[in-house]
Amino acid sequence: MTAAANQLAAQFGDIDVYLFDQLLRGRITPRMTVLDAGCGKGRNLVYLLRSGYRVLGVDEDPTAIDTVQRLAREVAPHLSSDCFRAEPIEAMTFPNEAADVVISSAVLHFARDETQFWDMLREMWRVLRPGGMFFCRLASTIGMEGRFRQLAGRRFTLPDGTERFLVDEAMLVDATERLGGQLLDPLKTSVVQNLRCMTTWVVRKPAAPQR
Repeated sequence: MTAAANQLAAQFGDIDVYLFDQLLRGRITPRMTVLDAGCGKGRNLVYLLRSGYRVLGVDEDPTAIDTVQRLAREVAPHLSSDCFRAEPIEAMTFPNEAADVVISSAVLHFARDETQFWDMLREMWRVLRPGGMFFCRLASTIGMEGRFRQLAGRRFTLPDGTERFLVDEAMLVDATERLGGQLLDPLKTSVVQNLRCMTTWVVRKPAAPQR
């Protein structure tokens, strides 16, 4: 790896390229509070932490949260350890409307069933402020319809051997309407060499009505 590549990796970490696109388009700005629901070890948070954003994170794996807390102590000491919590996404303890942006990167396709999928989705919507942006990347059937083996409900075995909860275009459009949101971008799907499909779903929560 070259020195320039090392510098970029130190600045941005392993950020999802589609989330990086939202940064480049000015949709995530330093005055915003960003909540990463299912943050893991913080792959999408390195740049935000280094750049002074107020960052919140949730993951049910305590070891992952410990890693994120250590990273925050190093590069963002202004944040308290309570900003990162080991708890299920469907039972977050952050207050209503806590974040301007909620990130869900490669998380919802681990739902056990449709009930858990909706529980997680509604909880992420709850903590999103009116006018805020929900950014989601998840596995889908879009572009590879009929190539997955159904296990039960929306759980399928993928050609790469993994098991995932898979959505389709109709479900994401319906979910957007049921949440009362508005698509900020058309649904965009990457087909990974006939192994799996990853869809980017970006939704704006309606602004609060003027009083």
